[in-house]
Amino acid sequence: MKFNIAHRLTALVAVLFSMSINAQDFSFQNYHWDDKNTVIDIPAQYKNEPEVVLSRVTKIELASKGKGAAQYYLVHERTYINSNDAVERNNKVYIPFKMNESVIETKVRVIQQNGKITLFDKKDIKEEVDEEKQLKYNYFAITGLEKGSVIEKIFMLEEFPELDGKTMRMQSSVPIVSNEFQLIYPRHLKFKTKSSNGLPEAVEETAADTLKKTLTVKDTNIAALEDDEKYSNRDVHLKLFRYKLDENFYTGAKNINSYAKFTSNFYDRINPPLDKKQQKSIEDFCSQIPKSNDLQEQIWNIENKVKKTITFNLYADNAESITDIIKSKQANRIDMLKLYSAVFRHFKIENKVVLTSNRFEIPFEKDFESYENLDEALLYFPAIKKYLTPSEIEYRIPLFPDGLGNNNGLFISEKIFGGVGMGVSEINFIELPGVELTTDYMVITADFTEDIENPKITTAIDFGGYTAMNFQPIKDFTSAEQYQTILKNIAENYTINTEYSSLKTENDGVENIGKKPFVMKLTFDGKDLIQNAGGNYLFSVGKLIGSQMELYQENKRTLPVEIDHPHAYQRTLKIILPKGVTAKNLEKFNMNFKTDLNNKTEAGFVSSYTEKDGVITVTNTEFYNVVNYPLEKFNDYKNVINAAADFNKIVIMLSKI
Repeated sequence: MKFNIAHRLTALVAVLFSMSINAQDFSFQNYHWDDKNTVIDIPAQYKNEPEVVLSRVTKIELASKGKGAAQYYLVHERTYINSNDAVERNNKVYIPFKMNESVIETKVRVIQQNGKITLFDKKDIKEEVDEEKQLKYNYFAITGLEKGSVIEKIFMLEEFPELDGKTMRMQSSVPIVSNEFQLIYPRHLKFKTKSSNGLPEAVEETAADTLKKTLTVKDTNIAALEDDEKYSNRDVHLKLFRYKLDENFYTGAKNINSYAKFTSNFYDRINPPLDKKQQKSIEDFCSQIPKSNDLQEQIWNIENKVKKTITFNLYADNAESITDIIKSKQANRIDMLKLYSAVFRHFKIENKVVLTSNRFEIPFEKDFESYENLDEALLYFPAIKKYLTPSEIEYRIPLFPDGLGNNNGLFISEKIFGGVGMGVSEINFIELPGVELTTDYMVITADFTEDIENPKITTAIDFGGYTAMNFQPIKDFTSAEQYQTILKNIAENYTINTEYSSLKTENDGVENIGKKPFVMKLTFDGKDLIQNAGGNYLFSVGKLIGSQMELYQENKRTLPVEIDHPHAYQRTLKIILPKGVTAKNLEKFNMNFKTDLNNKTEAGFVSSYTEKDGVITVTNTEFYNVVNYPLEKFNDYKNVINAAADFNKIVIMLSKI
């Protein structure tokens, strides 16, 4: 949800008054597919592709409607279906909007190789409910679709104008023979555009006999970019087209959707003047927050108080005042920021609001001022260089949603001019917490001294940072019985599904998020890890570190590596042998795989062992210091990932002397 305040209204009102002077219908209102275009003609280079978009035409037109304005949207797509998987993927055509009065046209047809045509219209629309997400979807249930068919669809609807920044994805997971996007608008407007990742630039044209202009961007033979490569960020690399309203020649307005204008409005919105009643409400609220001389702990205490007291409700109405926010105990995003701003002002803690986007959805475009970049909010504290997420209840400083980090953001701070506070902003990079925060420490002991066929296994794991946060909130949001079931499921990864003798945890609960590691201690019998081999014993010791991700690339890798956040693992395994027993194959523990960037090792899996007085001690370190690894380093990175999986498969032999 964007933090749009007055900018939509301000920009749009200027447009409405101008557009209503020359009211007219939108140009493609009678758009229809070509009834004669039923021959299936596939370009030779695509005949063996399992699925191909033959053509995609998207049009958006700004037109007057009464005394206001509307945006009309059209998509017309023809797709060649050439595999059983493609048939299955397309036997439901989902409608990408809600079925309401804004829908002008929605229809689908299937053209089979024998020339048979099957039509689907509004009466064929069905509804599907996603119980987990509590969402309803409408779709066409497609019949008659088979290999060699073409499925053609047209969607047309009316919507509220999007003028402050919009991104169109011009590439998909299947090849596209021809893709055209056209923006149609009154001649007195000017749009700014940006094409990315090799997409041609838009061409602006003015029709001689109309009062309209068009911006057209067209590309052909667009390769598929599939979303199936692990540890990647596909959306950053798609061909993208961005546009936004920039000028209105009738009113003389320029740089309409600029960050400077947004910042001024936004600052005023989240820093309203407080009367005595509101000031008293803030003082009373802050009096309940524990005090600390440690700045990070003080911020943690504030965040904890706000999140435990005020429920974030994305759809809540704007409160009349901060007093009403505290009294109602719920707030939308803007009101939540108002409250945080007032509280941090009370504690005299310098902070900046950071507006950004999720890098795995719409990456923040540093060189294109679009309000679409401003979807999400963080609070930044320059004195400690840490971030806080104001709304997500499960996070605590220094942890915040990692999709918002490793990304640019608009940093909004307060400057005092002539005794009056004003908002100023600049674009900066949002650093994720370093590898030292999310490091897991594992100490495992396998004691064979009592029974060589049934060692006693003791495992202690300290989960740090983001990993700990996956576990710590669970206790506070489930029943005691549910929590024990969840812990059992977690433990099974390290006991290899064996029933454990004991399980203890420490630092559970929200109160420890961002402060302490989540600790899990296990004991269990290791008989399932032992296999008798003619008087010798095969010990699957590698399984004790838990199952590991494997990275195998069947096709040529196309995308560079991008992971969620820096993280590491420090593991120590001790194997205690009884007298008269020796171990073989220990050299398997020696492993050394690294990924170097700019002459510095940024990822690695390093393992070694020592043996003394019947005790074998294995230590290994696995680390990923940075988020991005270039494509040319993929094989090195893959070797690091797979080293952990290979360690998991290590089996050593124990023999009696």
